[in-house]
Parts: sequence; structure tokens; C-alpha cells
Amino acid sequence: MDIQDQSEAHTKFVRGLYWAGIPTLFKCDYQDTPKDCDIALVGIPHSTGNGTTLRDQHLGPRAVRDVSGLGRRIHLDFRLDPWEKYKIVDIGDVPLVEGNNNETSIDHITDYFRKIDQSGARPVSIGGDHSITGGTLRALGGKSSNLSKGEPVALLHIDAHTDTFMHLEHFLGARKSAAHWGAQLVTEGHVDAHSSTQIGIRGNPRTLDWYEPSRHLGYELITKKQYDLMGESCVNDIIRNRIGNKPVYITFDLDCLDPSIAPGVANLEPGEPGFNLKQVVGIMRSVRGLNIIGGDIVCLVPTADNPNKITAMVATNIMFEIISLIADSLGS
Repeated sequence: MDIQDQSEAHTKFVRGLYWAGIPTLFKCDYQDTPKDCDIALVGIPHSTGNGTTLRDQHLGPRAVRDVSGLGRRIHLDFRLDPWEKYKIVDIGDVPLVEGNNNETSIDHITDYFRKIDQSGARPVSIGGDHSITGGTLRALGGKSSNLSKGEPVALLHIDAHTDTFMHLEHFLGARKSAAHWGAQLVTEGHVDAHSSTQIGIRGNPRTLDWYEPSRHLGYELITKKQYDLMGESCVNDIIRNRIGNKPVYITFDLDCLDPSIAPGVANLEPGEPGFNLKQVVGIMRSVRGLNIIGGDIVCLVPTADNPNKITAMVATNIMFEIISLIADSLGS
């Protein structure tokens, strides 16, 4: 083996070690633009839209970059190597130079995603608190969107909470907040609630009408208890039938998972069991083959995670599943 071959072999070996080299999402190549790529991986280091006590969600992208080199490369169930079939790059983080100003930051997220939308790349993001979905879908859904062809999108929203608290003027000062985006995107024309499903809702309601805003807007709301009674097949039929042929966006809040699986999240709901990984993967696959224009994973709090970074690893696996669903749909 000559010197050049040795160098190439060494580089390939190092790229295969998750702890070696410069960390990017899934060890993808880095470029600072979504131009000429199929799937753009994005970090959104934002945590001022939540307003509760755990605000280190802005560290989520860094944590997933750290562990995602260890993530799966091949989707055995789909018989798919997404990295080989499509150009997937890490385009870095949304620059949030006024990170303590929630409203300005959400506007900056929207401006950033408009550039992704116009490029035609399909974004998969790691946040960040759940207000980032409001910033993202103001660019990707509705009249001015390229990816949705001017249509409001259908949401597959997997979460412990509805995030449709219309009756609150603001959430501890944040107006485009993690508690409001699910309602605001509907009233502004970016999301079609009548094609969308919120699933996994559980936890700590404060009033008997806690879920009414979602139903009033037109969402199909399926609580975790209802899912347990109905089963995966029935629930997935509901999700798919509502979507029809609309463009789909997947938003995944890690607090939908049981705290034993994902302890490092912002709003733990230990009062009743959350989803396990098999269940949420089954739910996400309800949209396989549909026009999935993007997705996000939110509410990872690395400073509350276990020392072995288990929640970051779980987030990595959810991100890989969304990437694979998009890659699979691009080939169908």
C-alpha cells in the first residue's frame, strides 16, 4: 500500500469512529448553504420560547452532533442507505444572534428556512424548544412556500402536550412560544389542522377543557391512553386518511417518550406512561411514501441527560428515522 492509499484508508477509518474528527450531524459533510443537496440537516439552538425552568434546549444540536456519528447508517427495514442514495449535508446552525429575544429569534428562524425552502432541500432539524416549529413552518407551509407548493401542510405532531394554548396572550413573556405555535400556524394559514393529528398527549392538564383548543382548531387529538386502547394499526389509518395527498411535516417532541427512555427533556410527564421507541417508530411510519417535506426533533436538554447521553442517542435515532422516511419517499 503506497502513502496515498494509506492516507485514504486512515481517513476512512477515522470517519468511522464517532469520537474522532470534527463532529457534524451523522458525520455528514458540512456546507454553509442548502444549495444542491437533497436533505439539509440543521441545528436550531433556541430555548427562549419555552419559558419554564429547563432552558438548556439550545444545547440540543451540539449534543446530537456529538453522538450521532455513532448512529445507524443503514435502514434495514426499508433496505435503504440514505447517505449513498441522496446528498445529505449538515448546513450548521441557524444563527440566532439575539437568542434571548424569542420573537426576534423566531423571525430569524423563518428567514433562514425560507432560503432552505427556496433551494428545494428538505430540512430535518434538531432543536431547540418547540417554538422552533412555529418559525420553521412559517417558511415551509402556506402560500409562499416552494416545498409545499403553496399549500398549508399536514402535521404529524407527536408530543405529550398540545401546544395550542390560544387562551394565553403569552407564555411567561414569549408570544410565538412553545405553547402557542400549534394554534398560530393554523390561524395564519401554514398548517391545515383538519389534515393533522396530534398524538401521544398525556400529562398534567390544569382544567377539564384543556384539550378543547386543539379540537376547536380542527386537529385530530389522540391521547396516549386512547392510543393504548385503539392500537397502532387503527391510529395509523386515522393519521394517513386525514393527510390524504397533502404535504407532510413531522414534529417530534421527545417528551412524548416515557421518562425512563428519555430523561433529558424539558417538560417531563411522569404521571402516566409515555411511548416506547417501538411505538413512536410505528407511528412515524404511518406516513411512509407520502410527500414528507421535513421534520424536527425538539426539547432535548443535554444538561439533564444521563451521563451516557441516552436521550441524545434517542434523539439521534428519531432523526435517522425521519431522514430515512424522507429519503424513501423521494425514491417512491
